[in-house]
Amino acid sequence: MRIAIVNDMQMIVEALRRVISGIRDCKIAWIAYNGLEAVRKCEEDTPDLIIMDMLMPEMNGVEAVRRIMKKSPCPILIVTATVDGNSSRVFEALGEGALDAINTPLVDINGNAEGAMELVRKISMLRTLIDPGKSEQYRKNKSCVNSPSSSDAPLLITIGSSTGGPKALAEFFSEIPASLNAAFVVIQHIDKQFVQGLASWLSSECKLEFILAKAGDTLQKGKIFLAATNEHMVLLPDMSVNYTPEPENNPFRPSVDVFFNSLDANWKNKGIAALMTGIGHDGAEGLLKLKNSGWYTFAQDKDSSVVYGMPKAAAELDAAREILAPKKMAGRILELCMKERTQPWI
Repeated sequence: MRIAIVNDMQMIVEALRRVISGIRDCKIAWIAYNGLEAVRKCEEDTPDLIIMDMLMPEMNGVEAVRRIMKKSPCPILIVTATVDGNSSRVFEALGEGALDAINTPLVDINGNAEGAMELVRKISMLRTLIDPGKSEQYRKNKSCVNSPSSSDAPLLITIGSSTGGPKALAEFFSEIPASLNAAFVVIQHIDKQFVQGLASWLSSECKLEFILAKAGDTLQKGKIFLAATNEHMVLLPDMSVNYTPEPENNPFRPSVDVFFNSLDANWKNKGIAALMTGIGHDGAEGLLKLKNSGWYTFAQDKDSSVVYGMPKAAAELDAAREILAPKKMAGRILELCMKERTQPWI
């Protein structure tokens, strides 16, 4: 795996170089010291993965991600030293197509990197997503218990997203009024250390508040619950949410398929499910299962997707009733909610 480093601090570059060189089958493709240099080098020699800093001279990380994803797209991991201070930039970068984000390893006076193992684990996880043919096959989590026939459950609107998801989610929820009589759940592939910042950023962009879902929470109208850990979120038979590490060999975390499968088993009211931009295929099979159970399903269209992976997989399975851009998807859902008062979806 050829990995490029983009960082303006020589000591950090050297620490990252040492970490990457110590990972089996990984080598340095090239090094750039600002975003503009990275854009040029990526056009000339596109690596398997770029490790990108946020704050650099000449061109910052957000603009570099934007240009690279347009000119010579490839997987990008954001590495930043100040997550709290740069959360808005981090989520902008994720919205433009960066795969994930992680804290920069701390470097001591001898150039050793504290936190290197977390970076190693992140690179190993991303490698399975970048080349899914080499990752292990896994079975989808499926509940085998009986769920109650509850008529008290509200209309549920649930969305799964990955690469480019923050931007797509902001576009979608900016069109959703706070008065809509529905509960919402979002499953976004993101490391748990950034999920609080993502919730705050999305809340500032939308009319509704994003809440980190805790084990035991019951889905309520007018609230957007965001999966909040590196484990998979599921809906239990008592209609509360929980987290599970199973399946452990599923590289997509938290998994959209795992959550959609639990909805199919346990949610006993009408629902709307959507799959948005993202690398891989997570959520496509679960979306098809929900469609076959009577849910109204959507997938994001190719033109508006940063990475047309997950929604493409859904389209190929014929899992989506409609394929639309996020804003148009929101408008169509509002139409469906109005129509449901007089005419069922199916």
